[in-house]
Amino acid sequence: MARPRKNHKVVCQNNKCDFYRIQNGKDIISKGTNKAGHKQYKCLYCDTYFTDTKGTPMFNLKTSEKKVKKICLEFMEGSGIRSIERKVHIHRDTVGSIIDKLGKHANELTNYLVHDLKLSTIEVDELFATIQKKRKNLTQKEINSLVQARKSLRQA
Repeated sequence: MARPRKNHKVVCQNNKCDFYRIQNGKDIISKGTNKAGHKQYKCLYCDTYFTDTKGTPMFNLKTSEKKVKKICLEFMEGSGIRSIERKVHIHRDTVGSIIDKLGKHANELTNYLVHDLKLSTIEVDELFATIQKKRKNLTQKEINSLVQARKSLRQA
């Protein structure tokens, strides 16, 4: 007798699939990891492979999450790109592209909250403050994304 499939928390990322971002009725299986160590999944309805980082700043990065976190911390402390390059042992062009990708993601999140959901900048700032108070329940990836979004909101 075959063992039952594990119920993954991920949803299909293919916008042409009937179960695109639908939690109920999905049929997704785990298919190992890619070279960067991110989990891969397969939707059995549309036969599409995707990773758990799709829709995040980590998508399509070959750099490990640990190094990206270190880049974020160094950048938030005010270190320059060349300084970060020496500390993390990653080329400065890669460091610059990671910082750029994180900034764009934070900007998109802020624009979505302000323009699409029609929240005021004060409401968005309060949202980020409330989430940071409850940060013990968040993952480090979610916390870094929120910090970046809050900084880009203050600059706007």
